[in-house]
Amino acid sequence: MSALLFANGRVFAPGSPEPVEAVAVRDGQIVAVGSRPAVLSELSGSAFDVVDLDGRALVPGLQDAHIHPVSGALERLRCDLTPWHTKADYLAAVAAYPGDGWITGGGWSMAAFPGGLPHREDLDTVAPSRPVFLPNRDHHSAWVNSRALLIAGIDRDTPDPADGRIERDPAGEPTGVLHEGAMDLITGLLPADTAADYDRALAEAQRYLFSLGITGWQDAIVGAYAGARDQFDTYVSADAAGTLRARVTGALWWDRAGDASQIGFFEDRRSRASHGRFRATAVKIMQDGVAENFTAAMIDPYIGQGVHCGHSNVDPAHLARYVALLDAAGFGVHFHAIGDRAVRECLDAVAGLTRPSGARHHLAHLQVVDPADVPRFAALNVTANIQALWATHHEQNDTLCVPFFGPERAARQYPFGSIARAGGRLAAGSDWPVTTPDPWWAIHVAVNRTEPPVSAEADWPTSQVPMLPHEALSLEQTLTAYTIGSAYVSGTDDQTGSITVGKAADLVVLDRDPFEPDTRLYETTADLVFIDGVLVHER
Repeated sequence: MSALLFANGRVFAPGSPEPVEAVAVRDGQIVAVGSRPAVLSELSGSAFDVVDLDGRALVPGLQDAHIHPVSGALERLRCDLTPWHTKADYLAAVAAYPGDGWITGGGWSMAAFPGGLPHREDLDTVAPSRPVFLPNRDHHSAWVNSRALLIAGIDRDTPDPADGRIERDPAGEPTGVLHEGAMDLITGLLPADTAADYDRALAEAQRYLFSLGITGWQDAIVGAYAGARDQFDTYVSADAAGTLRARVTGALWWDRAGDASQIGFFEDRRSRASHGRFRATAVKIMQDGVAENFTAAMIDPYIGQGVHCGHSNVDPAHLARYVALLDAAGFGVHFHAIGDRAVRECLDAVAGLTRPSGARHHLAHLQVVDPADVPRFAALNVTANIQALWATHHEQNDTLCVPFFGPERAARQYPFGSIARAGGRLAAGSDWPVTTPDPWWAIHVAVNRTEPPVSAEADWPTSQVPMLPHEALSLEQTLTAYTIGSAYVSGTDDQTGSITVGKAADLVVLDRDPFEPDTRLYETTADLVFIDGVLVHER
């Protein structure tokens, strides 16, 4: 393997004690960072190739701290609704889907339907005899047709499960939308994905993410969930075969119906995946749902919904005990927390630790955070895992969330700037396939708090009005979150996340210098992507 010299462009190395003009790589590691003469001196006597940045920027490999890559790739390979944004387009895609069995895939937007709720009768018009099961973009609800309801035996007399809800019309009949755990009334009937399906999906996900400059990620659910196959063995097999080139941390799925006895199972999995490219060192607890279907856990009731405050998936008293046991076992807990009550319950659970182990706990999403809880991230050493792309005025949020929050809570959405100013650590992710994994769209939003102008959401009248602009981050803060911040929560910051001597040469040459004035951040792409100094993507 030839040594490499990167020079003639910006090197993103915040905190470097001297200006960085060049970077040297040998045997897969960064061996010199600094002035060009000093770096050339390190390479003296070695054959090396020059990567001429030609004014472009060199950044550490970006890392997605909250993503579902296998599910995302499977949707791309099935009835993929993510390219479309209207009911008519969705129905056309369903009608055109080949075969004669179940129609699966998903990716529809709640904003395409009144109240965020499609109806089974629409699917019945294009697929009257084939059962249909299509999760929406956030995977907290699914749209099904009458045939699927019939096969599952779901009717007006079917009770809601404890962790979900069947949407019903005024007469009590199921309308064809299943929320949260109610999706499981059907998922067990879906055709089983095969190991080969998952192998292909992981390979496609890795190829796609490399093309975006993402060299590592934390899979936010490793386990069986909402009809998805457990992908643990997929990662282990790919790692053993040498086809997994990315660095992946798996967040093992906490079964909400289970108890502390799961921890032994997690420890066994960690022992099987504690080396190589895949490490199962985190546990995912989904503490609430989403605001659009009123399952996000709120401190006060949703406006117009009586006394309804959403749902805590894990009783807070049990949550505190589970987190204490997981922390003692050395697992970092990856919490899903959308509503302000869920955020508080998760922070309270960490605050209850009497002898914290140093495990890297983090809260993802953070749509609404009570101001009293903002400084607790830093105080408790809990990382804010942000999905910045959501922090805009877009139709789904403005019509399905804000009216039910009211102005006071709406002004507390996605308080990334406040958490950073209070000393909190940030990591960043996409939640793909909920939204695009393109990090530069999210970086644009984090910096500007407006929709990327090329986004389908940009048609919304207020999309270019900054959402709570005081919560914006700088480009340096956001890139730091996407690199060393995400590496920290995944436990790979000793190897990756910064351009530092001794770390792996996971590096990305961008197509531009994003720090130049008036740069369109959302247009930024990866020209060259290296892992361990080996080129894995070239645009």
